[in-house]
Amino acid sequence: MNVYQERREELEKHEFMMGVPRGRLAVTLDVLTDALVLVGQHGVYCQSARQPGKPAMDIQIITKSITDAKDLIAGVMAELKAQKES
Repeated sequence: MNVYQERREELEKHEFMMGVPRGRLAVTLDVLTDALVLVGQHGVYCQSARQPGKPAMDIQIITKSITDAKDLIAGVMAELKAQKES
């Protein structure tokens, strides 16, 4: 089953409210948020040997990458909205 089938209801709802491109980006943000939560939970159990109290370095890098991706997508969504309004 592909992502369009698995997330059909979410996609339909967001595409209807925001249009197809922004709706799909909104669902993408939700997927990345879910991944970020799972990585965060994993980080609780995978602690860094060099930095006690912090997740392992690979978990830190994954978390930063997902957060950066979310920021980029949010920027694209804002740009699409601004283009639509002008």
